Amino acid sequence: MTTIAVVTAGLSEPSSTRLLADRLAASAVAAVSADQPGGTVDVRHVELRPIAHEIIDAMLTGFAASGLAAAQRTVLEADALVFVTPVFTAGVSGLAKSFLDVLDKDAMTDVPVLLAATGGTARHSLAIDHALRPVFAYLRAAVVPTGVFAATDDWGSEADAAALDARIRRAGVDLAWAIRASRRTPQQETLAAPTDFASLLGGLGH
Repeated sequence: MTTIAVVTAGLSEPSSTRLLADRLAASAVAAVSADQPGGTVDVRHVELRPIAHEIIDAMLTGFAASGLAAAQRTVLEADALVFVTPVFTAGVSGLAKSFLDVLDKDAMTDVPVLLAATGGTARHSLAIDHALRPVFAYLRAAVVPTGVFAATDDWGSEADAAALDARIRRAGVDLAWAIRASRRTPQQETLAAPTDFASLLGGLGH
């Protein structure tokens, strides 16, 4: 079974951030299922908004309360991560960055990660590359090439929606490929057939 953690840092409810996260998760599930016929994919959602106070408390005290601890555990145990944040003033939300700050420094090592963001205008689209990728590079995560940014207009016209859908599908395929190639995925070991006891004893007479 492949487990994908989907972390969203939207501040409103409902939010376009969660909407984008759900579509990315669905795309990743479809791609992984096509890549691994017969396998199962378990998607586990982590909403940061309900545990915002616990995240701030952990930054101040170093102690993770139950909600935050459960979120950290979900990320730590996942085979892959979809991380989606809103963008404000050309930077990722403080809530998203604070959550990353209270993760164990080794929690993301070699984890396949799909990054995405939402914002009011396309002017914020580079935030994925200049604000998110460096953080995940520092955490030694395996970030997939395709990042997905959705501006307000991307949810509007048919042409914009189709372009967003294409990016979402491409990102799902990228994540499926990264999961297949991940060093965190247990590799089957080929064991030699055991030598029978009689053969072992046979060597004692020589």
